[in-house]
Amino acid sequence: MTMLTPDLGALSLGAIRANSADLAGDILRTPCLTLDTGVLARILGGGAAVLKLECFQHTGTFKARGALSVARSLDAEQRTRGITAASAGNHAIAAAWAARQIGASAKVVIQSNANPFRVALARAEGAEVIMKAPGAETFAEAERLVQMEGRYFIHPFEGPLTSLGTAGVGLELMEDAPGLDAVVVSIGGGGLISGIAAAVKQMNPDCKVYGVEPVGAAGMYQSLQTGSPVRLDGVNTVADSLGAPMAMPLGFALCSAYVDEVLLLEDDTICAGMVAFQQEAKLAVEPAAGAALAAVMGPLRDRLQGKRVGVIVCGANIDAQSYLALMTRGMPAFDTMIKC
Repeated sequence: MTMLTPDLGALSLGAIRANSADLAGDILRTPCLTLDTGVLARILGGGAAVLKLECFQHTGTFKARGALSVARSLDAEQRTRGITAASAGNHAIAAAWAARQIGASAKVVIQSNANPFRVALARAEGAEVIMKAPGAETFAEAERLVQMEGRYFIHPFEGPLTSLGTAGVGLELMEDAPGLDAVVVSIGGGGLISGIAAAVKQMNPDCKVYGVEPVGAAGMYQSLQTGSPVRLDGVNTVADSLGAPMAMPLGFALCSAYVDEVLLLEDDTICAGMVAFQQEAKLAVEPAAGAALAAVMGPLRDRLQGKRVGVIVCGANIDAQSYLALMTRGMPAFDTMIKC
């Protein structure tokens, strides 16, 4: 069967600006912070990283943008029936929050290996939570809720409204930090980078966009290598927010059109990125965010010498115990990184 090519016109710069304006009253315009500490300046040869602090967004991650974009499109009947979502945690929190904004109920499905802290946050947003095994079972339960209860499924990373929501991150970054040479974004299913890359490249085609994935969850990397979206046989990474089991058509098409390169990182290096955020920026972030700065300080450092680089700090929903363990794991790799 021939796969239809998604319409990239849905992510035109005009559509991105219109959606961003529509969400402006409910979504925070998160700040940008220029990080030019001695360590980072040395690694970047006098360059600097501009942090886009989506960790300060509602629900603690960028996910609120896409979830609210979708939720606000629902008609009265759909709002009465409520929504569902399938998630490793952060999307469930955001979907529940978005449902509350429109007066709808939320029954979300969260993977059984999810961090208990995130499960508690989803419940705090008013969601009924169902726990299922990671991967197919989680999505199957959400589909059952669609069929049996008529709930609307807010996909964790695929769809034009989702990408339009995340495109607001790129739009704000380019407006608030003009003159960037590159932007670095972590990739789970592709919902974040697809929107950001579309905004960045349409505003400044010369600005490089780099994606970062864990070695153990390289769905978009493999998709771009093979030329079509792939489904992974399994996922194995400490960066649970980046553990999507597949890439999907729209996200893949947008990444094909607008992303310059996707790089892979080992988990120890991702943890080193968390250490870098703590040491250099005094920010406690989750592994997904750590991956972006780790790429800047690691495999991309030679290409980013003297450059001004946007780094998306995608989220910070992590409990103290997990944070301590991952920081401890990342310290040796961080020490090696800053000595090179």
